Amino acid sequence: MFRPSSIRCQRMMQSRIHQMASHITSEGAKPASGFTIASIPKLSTFTSKLPPDPAFETPASSHNAPRESLGPRLVKGAMYTYVRPEPSEEPELLSVSPKAMEDLGLQTGEEKSADFRGLVAGNKIFWSEEEGGVYPWAQCYGGMLVLIMCSGSWAGQLGDGRAISLFELINPATGIRYELQLKGAGRTPYSRFADGKAVLRSSIREYVVSEALNALGIPTTRALSLTLLPHSKVLRERTEPGAIVARFAESWLRIGSFDILHSRNDRNLIRKLATFVAEDVFPGWESLPSVVRLPKDGGSTDDVNNPARGVKFSEIQGEAGQEENRFTRLYREIVRRNAKTVAAWQAYGFMNGVLNTDNTSIYGLSLDYGPFAFMDNFDPSYTPNHDDHFLRYSYKNQASIIWWNLVRLGESFGELIGAADKVDDETFIEKGVTEEFGKVLVERAETLIGRVGEEYKAVFFNEYKRLMGQRLGLLTSKESDFEKLFSDLLDTMENLELDYNRFFRRLSEIEIETIETEEQRLDVARTFFHHEGVSGIGNTEESAKKRIAEWIVAWRSRILEDWEGKSHENRQSMMKAVNPKFLPRSWILDEIIERMEKKGDREILDRVMTMALDPFKDNWGLDREEEERFCGDVPRYKRAMMCSCSS
Repeated sequence: MFRPSSIRCQRMMQSRIHQMASHITSEGAKPASGFTIASIPKLSTFTSKLPPDPAFETPASSHNAPRESLGPRLVKGAMYTYVRPEPSEEPELLSVSPKAMEDLGLQTGEEKSADFRGLVAGNKIFWSEEEGGVYPWAQCYGGMLVLIMCSGSWAGQLGDGRAISLFELINPATGIRYELQLKGAGRTPYSRFADGKAVLRSSIREYVVSEALNALGIPTTRALSLTLLPHSKVLRERTEPGAIVARFAESWLRIGSFDILHSRNDRNLIRKLATFVAEDVFPGWESLPSVVRLPKDGGSTDDVNNPARGVKFSEIQGEAGQEENRFTRLYREIVRRNAKTVAAWQAYGFMNGVLNTDNTSIYGLSLDYGPFAFMDNFDPSYTPNHDDHFLRYSYKNQASIIWWNLVRLGESFGELIGAADKVDDETFIEKGVTEEFGKVLVERAETLIGRVGEEYKAVFFNEYKRLMGQRLGLLTSKESDFEKLFSDLLDTMENLELDYNRFFRRLSEIEIETIETEEQRLDVARTFFHHEGVSGIGNTEESAKKRIAEWIVAWRSRILEDWEGKSHENRQSMMKAVNPKFLPRSWILDEIIERMEKKGDREILDRVMTMALDPFKDNWGLDREEEERFCGDVPRYKRAMMCSCSS
């Protein structure tokens, strides 16, 4: 049951965390630049507040069990299993993200320590039977697989089949808590028929893209390091070298974490997990969206707590506003976070090629990188997953699929949000729903989920328009922008087969004085073509230049309107700050993999990471020829690449 004291307890816990950090500082263990991996404050909130696998209820029971006994089986009534990583032989630390080190609060040079290298290779844990500490665990969850026509298939128990969380840590400088885990560290009860390993190929891809998305400002799980396991040979389509990615996130909970409980009708654990999300993942119940009251005549609001500014109240809340309880507000927060994230994907042309519910984050993070890609030529039907024959996860379907997944979460939350103000009644908590009340509850839940769907669309479109406006250099937003600028531009890109992200970067470099006349605009239009010239069915160079020049007229008019009396040099700088020169395209990642696996080139990875961590720069002071090649035109036969889910 919810009690106001839970918020006070959370604040007390946060206070203790800061006291712990202050104590470490006073002891002199914290250098000016950060903590060591041993001294950084560690927590186990997840395992201390949620139920463990009944087969291994304590760290000691798991630790003293043979490692092979921790393999695949069905786990019920639990959110996780205590399980330690499998030790690795002669691991090689290939790369460490300096930005990740900074954000975790670790000191410069800590990556060279034995503690750090042992930890990220799965050879060290900060726990012992004598001294205690935090014992590693693997999470239990399920998943709905999206099929064609928005139908779904229940995949059953999934879980962390090759991911093992080590501990939660606090960056004392920022107060942000992260959960650190290893991917590819060995079998767990959730591995099913797999080996718990990850191959180097997919590990390189996840390591680079996690940090690249963060550098773009897109919510994502993060990557700390990449370790090669030279003696681990992993069989996928072929035998490949194994690897471990040390990765971290504010939370690894996903919609599938609730799916598994809903499928088992575990109403008590659904309530407990939802409460954990509100109180321990998010800053507390009071941080969730409040019900915004507006006139019934459909007026709009400027209230900063309303994510859908300018959208009529009746389209979102309607008369059901007074029926929102705290679990509905929690649902809305999760929905809003995911709406903003998928809007950012769309604005930057990013696609996740497997968007099932187990790959959709409660925190609104880009999660679990299998077949993903950044758009090359703009094509709404492009999917990076070569097994996605029905285009379920294509660019144009990303927002719809995320909402489909969120409806599944709404079904898991249905009883809690449908109960309205009865949600804390002892009879409801202990005995469940009567048949008579059930009809009211279901109808109310369906209504609320439908209205939250309107909120999802409003938040998505507002965030998408905001980001696209920034990318085009606009300072204000007009209703006509969507059709005259955004839609016309995308139609032009699709018809002429133009590179999506390179278009924005080249647009950032255009000086307003160079597009004043028709002749100038036709000349500038050439800069957006591929090196081989015009493509697209039925296009000629003249027709393509004319079409781009016509769009430039509309864009120039809006730029002059917004930047009147202001510096266009500042406008160009602002546009470059949001339009990356470098993105880790699929062909670049393939080249990294090829050079590392077959040619033993270790340096290429850190050079690419330097670019990915600061993607808006004009140059990085590295190999200039390589920089320009990676930032230049995508080789014609390497555009729109696809890959498999195997990793």
